[in-house]
Formats: sequence, C-alpha cells, structure tokens
Amino acid sequence: MAVDRHTRNKDLIAPLRTAMRDFSSEGVRQAFRAVSTPDSVFRLGHPFGSSVTSDNFYFSAYDKLFKAWPDLERRDWIVVAGADAHGSDWVGCGGYYTGVFAGPFLGIPPTGHQVAMRFHEFYRMVDGKIAEMQGLWDIPEVMMQAGAWPMAPSLGREWQVPGPAAQDGIAAGPHDARKSAATCARVVEMLEHMKRHPAEGGPEAMELERFWHPRMNWYGPAGIGTGRGIAGFRNWHQIPFLNAMPDRGRHSAGLQFHFFGDGDYAAVTGWPNMALTVTGDGWMGIVPSGQAISMRSLDFWRLEGDLIRENWVLVDLLDVYSQLGVDVFARLREFNKARNMEWISIPEGMD
Repeated sequence: MAVDRHTRNKDLIAPLRTAMRDFSSEGVRQAFRAVSTPDSVFRLGHPFGSSVTSDNFYFSAYDKLFKAWPDLERRDWIVVAGADAHGSDWVGCGGYYTGVFAGPFLGIPPTGHQVAMRFHEFYRMVDGKIAEMQGLWDIPEVMMQAGAWPMAPSLGREWQVPGPAAQDGIAAGPHDARKSAATCARVVEMLEHMKRHPAEGGPEAMELERFWHPRMNWYGPAGIGTGRGIAGFRNWHQIPFLNAMPDRGRHSAGLQFHFFGDGDYAAVTGWPNMALTVTGDGWMGIVPSGQAISMRSLDFWRLEGDLIRENWVLVDLLDVYSQLGVDVFARLREFNKARNMEWISIPEGMD
C-alpha cells in the first residue's frame, strides 16, 4: 500500500528529529544536508533571521545553542502535516529543546540547571526536501528561567507549556484528508469570527462559545503566558492586545497564511501573518507610539469534536520589540552586568 505524501513528509523529517534527540554537531549537520538542498531557506525568529543552506543555518543558530547547552536534546510533542490553500505541503513540529544551561546563550547568563525552550518549526516540503523552514524559538522563556527577563512581567501563567492532553500529537498516518480539512476549516471559521470584535461589536460578536471548549487552554508565548478558558484568554491576552492594537485583522497586504490540518490538529505559519498599529496602552508595557508593525505567529490547535480544547501560540515578540525601537538584548546586557557570564562546571558529586 502506497504511503500518502503527508505521512511520507513526516517520515522524511524523522531522521533530523532523531539526530537532535542525541545532539551532536556532525550528526545534526548530516541530517540537515540529507533533507535539504543548497537553495533551502531557513527563517528563524529574531535575532537569527534567514539563512540559505543548512550549514549556514546550523552555525548561525544551533551551534550557539549547543555550545551553551552541551547535552542538548530535542523533544517533539506535535508533528503534523498537510497542504495549505495554495497547494504547498508542510510539516509542523512543536516541542522544546532542553539541556543543562552551562554557558551563556545570546547574552543570557547560564544557571547550571536544566532549562527548556519551546519551539514551533514549520517545514515546506518540495520533492522530498525542505524548501523552506519558518520557525520560532521562545527565547524570552529562557531569559525568564535564568531570572534575566528585562521587560514587563507576563499577565498570564508562565510555566513549561505541556504537549497535547490527548498524547496523540505525533500524528500517525495515513493522512485523513476529509477530517483534516474539516478541522482546518473549523479553526479558520473561529478566527474569522474573532475578527468581528471590536470592529463589529463587543466580545459577544466573536461567539467563542461556539468554537472553544469550556476547559480550553491557550498556551501563549513567554511574555504573555497561558490563559485558561475564554475568561483567561480574554483577560490575560486579548483585552490588553486589542486595547493596544484595535485594528487587528484589517490589514492584509504582504501577509502570508499557511493553514493546514492533520486529523484533530490544525496549524498555521506565516512570515509575517499579522499587521497592526500600536495606538493604545496596556500590552506588555509597550508605549502607544502609533507605529505600524507586523507579527509572526506560528500556531497549533487541537480539537475535541467541534470544539478547540488546546491552542499553542508562539509570537516573535523579540522582533515586535525591535520594530518598536527596543533592543531587548541591549537591555539584557544592562540588566545582567553583575551576573556570572562564565562557563559553569558542575561537580559530579563523587568526592
């Protein structure tokens, strides 16, 4: 029996994920080379930017992380695949990188303890190879674990965000095209209803009760945090977000939307996929400058029946701050002048 192309694409990514589970520089570089081409483009959130070829990408990003976390490993809890509305095939992976934080990473002081950093990484596949990657690493989460976050505190709950409660996020084949399309359509319908507020009325215009499970979890990025249920989402994220940027959803020029479904899961990536104007106060302590900004939001949803039970969201908040003229890494350096930035050697405890 022939394997469908979406299951095959997940299988093609699997050796790369496996190489990162027991991370070695040469092993990961070889795994990248095997599934990419000299023209592959790798886009990673601020401050990394875009790289062409997997080796350039490795040395711009993973090499720094591996040196700081010498026992680095990758743990995926979501691996899904499908086609977007334009006919492009994607594999979406969500999970976290972990290891002992033994050396400085991007100016973040080491702790000597285990640390975890959530990732959402999306791979556009063409003829069995990665043509493009769009990914976000939750670097603010690492700053918080190191006690070094130099910006405003989160309104939501900060914790190590869990994988799917259903424990089925590593979606096995075969790909169910009909169910996947229905899941994706349900999420898109929910997002279209969300755009009705505030332009077309109060919160009731969104009709979230039609789409969200009463015990739904919205797992936002570090800097925003997690909200539980509609009330948690609205109070700890949406209200301050819309107070600051009420024109959400009204600008589409230059945006990308790559939605796809895989069984009970839906996903979206875009580089960028939101455009807004900061005209009000109250969101992450940002001054209302009247400046137009774009956002990269890479998300996963899990449905139970017709209702969304979990939503994992990563936003490139460091890029947002950069567009507004705030250098978070410069603030980090000032914030941590008195911190140890040297390599931490942990004794084995055998003496």
